[in-house]
Amino acid sequence: MIQSSHHRPSRFSRRLRPSTARRTLLAAAVCALLASGCSGSDDSSGRPPEGGGQPKKGAAAPPGLPGMPPLLDQNDLYAADRPNALSPVVKDFPSRVYVPNTESDTVSVIDPKTYKVIETIPVGRQPQHVVPSWDLKTLWVNNDRGHTLTPIDPATGKAGRTVDVHDPYNLYFTPDGKYAVVMASMDRELVFRDAHTMKRKKTEPVTCKGVNHADFSPDGKYFIVSCEFSGELLKVDTAKMKVVAQQKLPFEGAMPQDVKISSDGKTWYIADMMADGVWVLNGDKFTEPWLMPTGKGAHGLYVSRDSKSMYISNRGEGSVSVLDLPSRKLVKKWELPDGGSPDMGGVSADGKVLWLSGRYDAEVYAIDTRDGHQIARIPVGEGPHGLAVYPQPGRYSLGHTGIFR
Repeated sequence: MIQSSHHRPSRFSRRLRPSTARRTLLAAAVCALLASGCSGSDDSSGRPPEGGGQPKKGAAAPPGLPGMPPLLDQNDLYAADRPNALSPVVKDFPSRVYVPNTESDTVSVIDPKTYKVIETIPVGRQPQHVVPSWDLKTLWVNNDRGHTLTPIDPATGKAGRTVDVHDPYNLYFTPDGKYAVVMASMDRELVFRDAHTMKRKKTEPVTCKGVNHADFSPDGKYFIVSCEFSGELLKVDTAKMKVVAQQKLPFEGAMPQDVKISSDGKTWYIADMMADGVWVLNGDKFTEPWLMPTGKGAHGLYVSRDSKSMYISNRGEGSVSVLDLPSRKLVKKWELPDGGSPDMGGVSADGKVLWLSGRYDAEVYAIDTRDGHQIARIPVGEGPHGLAVYPQPGRYSLGHTGIFR
């Protein structure tokens, strides 16, 4: 256990802690399809489904984005993410937690068996997220103010030669594996790049401020993006690489963060750190969403290995809310002992541990998903942000800290 170690906010502190007064005022108002399987099951045993991980038989699926691997189960987007159901590509990678420290310009590497930092990797300026590539073979460190990406080989844990990419606050991959999508927050752009070489293919300027997080529709034909500094949402046509709709969230001072679609593919959730909850949205219709209060500073969204729950990190109050996805009801809230600032992270391969960075406290939290108790609080560098737990189950990555399908 460690004591909290606060650091002075950087000039990008708008991503960090809002004032208590403001918060109170506002509250009052993922190459080719791995056909070999080993990527999902219908139960929690981690065994691949019969048929070598092929889609369930039944009604024909509607046509999706050309080249996108078909879903294993049309009723469960995360069917490939069952406990320990690792792709052959990653099954021999050592299990690690990679933590980008925005103020230290490093990545702390944690051994999840010992809950200790075993290595510190120097990277570029202000690393924001560690992102698994679509083909699962590379981890990309997004050095936002350094305007570079640092590749890490998850087989060896070694960093490679940096790649020049301007303003890479966050990084996603189209479901067909063709393009990386750079969330160029300060540039006000969505930049589509070759998924392997990172060469720019198309730039889509946006009128909103602070593009940061996204997720893709079940058919991969569109994705929804949050704009944190103007309180807006974008709907983007994947094939056309073009914004097709835009809306302002109905809350003064809204600051949307993580975006995640429900397991049944029908409902979208957008965390909002100033509205202190998650917006609930019909992505197809893209009509006005409604707000579900969860806790102060709602920030990260993560789905359990059985596809039934969503973990919501409330950064402003040191808690995690648990949403039952089938019923759309909040069923639990886990409080961190001694408080904390739980931000971005991921779920362990077996589904038993939720890993979250402590953004303001230079630490990482390991939380037991069975009962919510804190297993460990691990000191890391300053300003830990979008950590990646790796490897994780799934056939391919859509980006961020690990959206796998």
